[in-house]
Amino acid sequence: MTVSVVLYTSDLRVHDHPPLRAATQGAEEVVPVFVRDPAVDRAGFAAPNRLAFLADCLEDLDRAMRERGGRLVLREGDTVSEVRALVRQIDADEVHMAAGVTAFARRREARLRRALEEDGCRLYVHDGVVTVVPPGDVLPQGSDHFAVFTPYFRRWAAEPIRAPFAAPRRLRVPSGVRSEPIPRRSAVAGVSPGLPVGGESEGRKRLGSWLTGRLGTYDDGHDDLAGDATSRLSPYFHFGALSATEAVHRARGRGGQGADAFVRQLCWRDFHHQVLAARPRAAEADYRSRPGRWRVGADAEADLAAWREGRTGYPVVDAAMRQLAHEGWMHNRGRLITASFLSKTLCIDWREGARHFLGLLVDGDVANNQLNWQWVAGTGTDTRPNRVLNPVAQAKRYDPDGGYVRHWVPELAGLDGPAVHEPWRLAGLDRAALDYPDPLVGLREGLARFRELRGSA
Repeated sequence: MTVSVVLYTSDLRVHDHPPLRAATQGAEEVVPVFVRDPAVDRAGFAAPNRLAFLADCLEDLDRAMRERGGRLVLREGDTVSEVRALVRQIDADEVHMAAGVTAFARRREARLRRALEEDGCRLYVHDGVVTVVPPGDVLPQGSDHFAVFTPYFRRWAAEPIRAPFAAPRRLRVPSGVRSEPIPRRSAVAGVSPGLPVGGESEGRKRLGSWLTGRLGTYDDGHDDLAGDATSRLSPYFHFGALSATEAVHRARGRGGQGADAFVRQLCWRDFHHQVLAARPRAAEADYRSRPGRWRVGADAEADLAAWREGRTGYPVVDAAMRQLAHEGWMHNRGRLITASFLSKTLCIDWREGARHFLGLLVDGDVANNQLNWQWVAGTGTDTRPNRVLNPVAQAKRYDPDGGYVRHWVPELAGLDGPAVHEPWRLAGLDRAALDYPDPLVGLREGLARFRELRGSA
């Protein structure tokens, strides 16, 4: 009886899953396993919102396995030790897993390969599970990665993409394999009240609704803050509950400018993964070093706290930060505005903002979060590193009637139209009665400070 193991990491689905497909085609019995590794917690990635969403994903994955005659095995401990023990117990011939790009994932893979080789078990690491185009498959001449998005997108868009794989119809798991109980969302404390439901079933339902509903208007509406016209699928891609490859195929099958714009956003995701694969230190260190310094000290700490709490005095910034706290998610335009405000108006280190985002974002992905922060902060891949997003101008452009701000900043709900974006300009307004702060800094003052500390804008 041949037995294989499928090690799940950030690929929590049964549809379009290359490791699961390879294992079921090559072995009579398969053990799907997920390991809750305390090293992930120690690294600071065990945020309540992601733990709750993860619990949903694992519960849904186990349900999908049971519908096919199998089950998900859950273990807790060091991933390498737990997988090695499982392989020895069931005398497995092969272990299949998805490739990762973070330094942690690559160290884990190398450790696991060495351990399994000692036991005569082969490790197969599959590309194209987490991303559409594997990192390193498209390269510019003379470099190990693309540092600018547009030329990457041209090459990426021309790449042939494999067809999605169907989910297996049946799974056979050997008896006697121990498993810890599947966690439940209800056991996680500190979860944002508006956190969405996780899992492949929910993700596939949302993808189907998105493709047949608002995809067609995505090109025109994806930056509309109040319109909320984005797909909101990023958490499902982050946990691998949805296949980005399948999403690209299905979107292209519908065609149109909305589909093209959506696929371009999925390419951004691959772009950041290939950057991090080539430069793993970019998770913490500047991708491109810049002259200058960040603000530190008591005043900077107070400004950082106000930014975190959504009390900066700039309504669109505060609205986005409050959405993050409530939903564990933030509109992409809001992410750009809030990140620019922290790093370029307040001149506070991008790492502080990235850390706060990772503490709340249900889609908190190291590659996308850290490298998007660096793009905005001017230390990443942006070809215009000194660009500063004016929060008032951004608000007037992307929330012209003020509906987004009034929803998330109820103190200002009584202010009509675009005036809500600049409450400090309203004559005769009882500012004290609003219970809303004055701006932390004037925009001209912030720009002058940015030029002094970080270079000319």
